[in-house]
Amino acid sequence: MARHTPEFLHQRSSNMSLRMAAAATSAPTSASPRLSSFANPAEFETKPSMSAAEKAFIVGELRNQRSVTLCDSCYRDIPETHTNSLALQLTDNRSACSACAVMDSKPEAFTEPFCAFLRDSPTIFHAVDYFKTKMKSLGYKELPAREDWTGKIAAGGKYFVTRNGSSTIAFTVGKAYKPGNGVAIIAGHIDALTAKVKPVSKKPTTAGYIQLGVAQYAGALNETWWDRDLSIGGRVIVRDDSGKTSSRLVKLDWPIARIPTLAPHFGVGMMGQNNKETQAVPIIGLDGPSSGSVDPEPAEPLGATASFVSTQPPKLVRLISKELGIQDHSQIVNWELELFDLQPATVGGIDKEFIFAGRIDDKLCSWAAFQGLMASDQKEDDGTIKLVALFDDEEIGSLLRQGAKGNFLSSVIERTVESLCGKEDKAFGPGVIGQTYASSFLVSADVTHAVNPNFLSRYLPDHAPRLNVGICICADSNGHMTTDSVSTAILTRVCELSGCTPQVFQIRNDSRSGGTVGPTISSALGVRAADAGMPQLSMHSIRATCGSLDPGLGAKFFKAFLDKWEQVDAEWQ
Repeated sequence: MARHTPEFLHQRSSNMSLRMAAAATSAPTSASPRLSSFANPAEFETKPSMSAAEKAFIVGELRNQRSVTLCDSCYRDIPETHTNSLALQLTDNRSACSACAVMDSKPEAFTEPFCAFLRDSPTIFHAVDYFKTKMKSLGYKELPAREDWTGKIAAGGKYFVTRNGSSTIAFTVGKAYKPGNGVAIIAGHIDALTAKVKPVSKKPTTAGYIQLGVAQYAGALNETWWDRDLSIGGRVIVRDDSGKTSSRLVKLDWPIARIPTLAPHFGVGMMGQNNKETQAVPIIGLDGPSSGSVDPEPAEPLGATASFVSTQPPKLVRLISKELGIQDHSQIVNWELELFDLQPATVGGIDKEFIFAGRIDDKLCSWAAFQGLMASDQKEDDGTIKLVALFDDEEIGSLLRQGAKGNFLSSVIERTVESLCGKEDKAFGPGVIGQTYASSFLVSADVTHAVNPNFLSRYLPDHAPRLNVGICICADSNGHMTTDSVSTAILTRVCELSGCTPQVFQIRNDSRSGGTVGPTISSALGVRAADAGMPQLSMHSIRATCGSLDPGLGAKFFKAFLDKWEQVDAEWQ
């Protein structure tokens, strides 16, 4: 294995024969192919606009890796615009190639990209923005919900839609798709327990402390939130000088808040016995200027009486304005900000077999499902739609329009089928929609409980999922999960065809089961469905644990489901 600089590689490429140079110049590709020192000129050929290697480079986020190794084939097929800033290693061993590892769904190839996603996407708005950016880089086209989709969707195309900036649906249409064919659906959620800034968050100074009014989202502000380094982020609604209103994302890269515990010397318990309204109020500063203050101005109210900024802590308003480059504070007409644990996601354990992070529930399954779609095959005989839907509000019941109980998913599917019917001159109506749903299948993807070695008695025997093993099929006899014998057999068959190892989980009779988006969606659409997800420890804690291979094992399974569903479905007909 040899290590080469970009300059050396470019020089090596320039030394190919005149015949090869002419072929490279005339090739109708988005970027000229290259030859490495291991290249076999007889294998040189024109490649499609985005090769499998280039797609793997983007899906695996190799541009952000400290060390990238490429085999000759991948080096040729990845445009220089992706690699010219990297110090590459070239190899003639495909098993050592970073891009091939992504194409082969090797779990270890997804560990660092998942950790980076968690670090860079602390709020749901940042997560959706991440997915949008990734989709656009892979050639997905955005479909604005307010526009007519007639003639804009075609077999072989890749598309995505967003709602509220906090939910997104992405899908590909099979090249052999015909109206009435099924949809392979993966649905999950990207919201997580958090503390949201209240509409009026300014509070009276108490004992010299500036405090911030926050409200728990789902089960946040529990005992795991005490004494954590909390930062703030979200979206800010801004009206500029021209009167145009837009949404802008913001996040701070240092902790500004803390919920302090009371020392045990005072004799007050700090484990679940405290009032979340009066005793879990974050401190964000001291009244008056202090050494090194980013805001030396006095904490006087900003803006006109009853304006939004007048209801927020002045120092926070100035800080957010500074981050966004806003000079006139009154341009901030509202915001949705939340606190998040700033400690970054990291690998841990003796052999680095764990990931310790915040917001694993459920960034884990949603990110893995998204990766599975991005990496999925697009073959000439694919006859289905492959779709991933990532919702907001699951942790609070999915009742809002961006949640799974809204019409987001059904609207996207039906508008897509309607557009494709126009391409085929087929009448659109209840008949073709009913046929579509009857031919579809849903994987409700949500994290489940990994076995905790300190509480083995709380698990059923043979229903104790382990980390770094594989997807877990979840059942519940009271309908909190949507799994049945048919759907279990289908997912087990997908695992057989793809080399995935399935696990099973069901809660004990003396414990309460959680819920997922599965029952809601399967009952609304009438599609066959199963609940399946990756296991984690410490669910609903501000910091949780999963296996370092679990993001990749999840991506491998979800890709397999999307690619194998049509084949497995045919076995049942």
